[in-house]
Amino acid sequence: MVDTEAGADQMRREQAGANKIVRKRKLTLSDMLLYAMILVIGILASQSMGATIQGTSMETVQETTLSGTVTMAGSTSMETFVNALAEGFMNRYPQVIVTAEFTGSSAGIEAVLAGSVDIGNSSRRLRPEEKAAGAVEHVVALDGIVVVTDADNFVGELTKEQLGEIYQGNIRNWRQVGGTDTAIVVVGREAGSGTRETFEAFLGLEDTCAYANELHSTGAVMARVSSTPGAIGYVSFEVLDDTVSVVAIDGVMPTEEAIREGLYRLSRPYVMVTKGELEKQCETVREFFLYLDAEEGKSLLRRAGGILPDE
Repeated sequence: MVDTEAGADQMRREQAGANKIVRKRKLTLSDMLLYAMILVIGILASQSMGATIQGTSMETVQETTLSGTVTMAGSTSMETFVNALAEGFMNRYPQVIVTAEFTGSSAGIEAVLAGSVDIGNSSRRLRPEEKAAGAVEHVVALDGIVVVTDADNFVGELTKEQLGEIYQGNIRNWRQVGGTDTAIVVVGREAGSGTRETFEAFLGLEDTCAYANELHSTGAVMARVSSTPGAIGYVSFEVLDDTVSVVAIDGVMPTEEAIREGLYRLSRPYVMVTKGELEKQCETVREFFLYLDAEEGKSLLRRAGGILPDE
């Protein structure tokens, strides 16, 4: 009897132990499955996060590792927004250095064709012989050439014919066009200036104007006209301020809308010139033109006074 009870107890103990082992084994398998699921989810999340981080870092690397130089020369009329674009581009790409000289449109085109700069800035269209030499123009903005007088001059409008007579020296006193008895001082730009070439072509007076002063920058023309009683000159729309008076031509004032729509006829494009097409340029120059076409570049052009042709 004792042996039978002892045997039964032994069997119950062994069965209980077996059940514990089974339960322990089931718990271990469940934990392993759970751990495996957590591990898989973690790997997938890590890969997804890694892809996101990698994408962001590659974009950042592209912006921060672009290096090299962009060199420009040319139009003094384009100085304001060229400097703004150069600063903005260098802020975007800190390892790129952008330099610009303001030597006049023709000099800038000559420089790019000679290979001494990457971009020639011109405030006039290219001539056929410049295109034949490999120059390619890229219009980046529009500009009006504005006729200005000293601030005390109350003649607010001239016809195209009157303007031509003044610049030929046939009209010499403001009273001949409705003003006061004051001698007219004719101010203009130097030979080789894109602004001068466009202005004279508009009047049909290429190389026949009678200048009292020929100056080498838009700023110099503004300063001379504003400080000289009876003076008349022509400058870029973007540099206008209250130190001078603006003259309407044939009844049309130079406004952004009138320039963009072609109503104000004394206007011209701002051109950036490369030697060869863009795909032949170095990476930094290609990126510079992409920047110009992006909203950030366009915004800088607007703030600097450039008139965008497609708005």
